Amino acid sequence: MHQLPVAGIILAAGESSRMGRDKALLSLGPQTFVERLLGVLAGAPNSRKSPIVVVLGHHADEIERAIEPVLKRIPQARAVRNPDYKLGQLSSLQAALRSLAKDEVSGAVVCLVDHPAVTRRVLDQMLARFAETNAPVIIPTFQGRRGHPVLFAARLFSELLAAPVDEGARVVVRQHAEELQLVETDEEDILWDIDRPEDYEMLVRRWRAEPQ
Repeated sequence: MHQLPVAGIILAAGESSRMGRDKALLSLGPQTFVERLLGVLAGAPNSRKSPIVVVLGHHADEIERAIEPVLKRIPQARAVRNPDYKLGQLSSLQAALRSLAKDEVSGAVVCLVDHPAVTRRVLDQMLARFAETNAPVIIPTFQGRRGHPVLFAARLFSELLAAPVDEGARVVVRQHAEELQLVETDEEDILWDIDRPEDYEMLVRRWRAEPQ
């Protein structure tokens, strides 16, 4: 049976309070964080069939203006506003899932804008495991440590939409702990969480030394 495409979701609605400026628009090489993640998601085989949703909240106007040229180049990508972004990350994921209600997809890869160094190779490994197993949740690991992005099968969308926003998506992951699939990778960048200026400085140094 032909598998439906897997959607891409980029959560970029947060206030970036610890960073002091919008993480979505920080530079990584020639691209911003959000532009790079858009490119990674759009690089999938048959990607033109896979919708990509960027969820914005804090400074949504500025970020959408900045990424408008990229969105125009990627016809299946669109920006969605989450007016409730202050309620937390799950509220933004729920906004993305509601926007996908009319799209026929088998699942969604959820990327966090503060994990911008994810590679296409890791994503391909996750998609391959999903195609093999149809597991409800796929999570990449590095030396046994769980990272990002996370792939959710479409059959979990209703659970994610019903989950309490103060508990986050982890409550749904825990409910399917015995069924989820961990994909071990040799890429440490799945763990790189860029929250503070010093995290960003570290990332830029590593990127210059080993550009992806």
